[in-house]
Amino acid sequence: MPKAIVVDQAGSPSVLKWKDIEIVRPGKGEVTVRVKAIGVNFIDIYHRSGLYPVSMPFTPGGEMCGEIEAVGAGVHGFKIGDRVATGTAGSGCYSEVLNIDTGKLIKVPREIPNDIAAAMMLQGMTVQFLIRQVYKVKKGNTILIHAAAGGVGLILCQWAKHLGATVIGTVGSPGKARLAKAHGCDFPIIYSRENFVDRVRKITKGAMLPVVYDSIGKATWPASLDCLQQQGLFVTFGNASGPIPPIEPAILGQKGSLVMTRPTLFHFADTPEKMRKMATEVMKTIKAGAVKIEVNHKYSLREAARAHRDLAARKTTGSIVLEP
Repeated sequence: MPKAIVVDQAGSPSVLKWKDIEIVRPGKGEVTVRVKAIGVNFIDIYHRSGLYPVSMPFTPGGEMCGEIEAVGAGVHGFKIGDRVATGTAGSGCYSEVLNIDTGKLIKVPREIPNDIAAAMMLQGMTVQFLIRQVYKVKKGNTILIHAAAGGVGLILCQWAKHLGATVIGTVGSPGKARLAKAHGCDFPIIYSRENFVDRVRKITKGAMLPVVYDSIGKATWPASLDCLQQQGLFVTFGNASGPIPPIEPAILGQKGSLVMTRPTLFHFADTPEKMRKMATEVMKTIKAGAVKIEVNHKYSLREAARAHRDLAARKTTGSIVLEP
């Protein structure tokens, strides 16, 4: 009988339980996938902890790569043996086997390994909508990326650099600063040693920035606003330090008619066509060598709790993958 990580109630990493599950025949439009690699993301922690409420019990995980073992009725374009990946499953991927709607899948080219395919989906498509849709980064832009040595951060740095931007990034240690710099971050700032607003002001000679990408949340948002030029865009897309408290809209006017947005991948990849277009661009960017996915930490699937603890404690860099 296959196994999966199951959460019966929200809480600490200890609620991630290794349990037997039953897999039925795939339904209409579905396939059964034997999972080979699973990406770990902060949204998995938010679901597990209850910050983002979900129906219980549930199996976490929104991105994975695997191989199709069975095909349900009405499925077109997919067959047994195909390698596939998803970044929009929402949940269910912390499993040895799962049934999934083919509208959430994309085929994986032979040259992309399982761990890279798993890690590139949710994180890669997140970066795609952040720098290609929410704000179209272009040559000559100077931008700020918080958590520049994380999974999304490293992809953001590389892709933005490829587009011709000057990249400023905050990190937590000298080692992470070196890693970010090696992946396109022109000016890594160790936030515990420097005031990043002052450093941004110095780097830009007072011009400040058109956009700030902030996945940290509570600890960084006030200073992030101070890094923006008039009519600049504050993109908040994560809560690694806790959620941003309620904001009085007038503060955006006082700080320069700023614009604030909280985009979510699922609103940009809300149809199979949109999702596949985004994922295809991610894969092309990787295959061209413009972006390298750094899978720096691997755990067995049954060690999901340890992976969550390490991610929350900021002990990791790059992407994290679970392997069944």
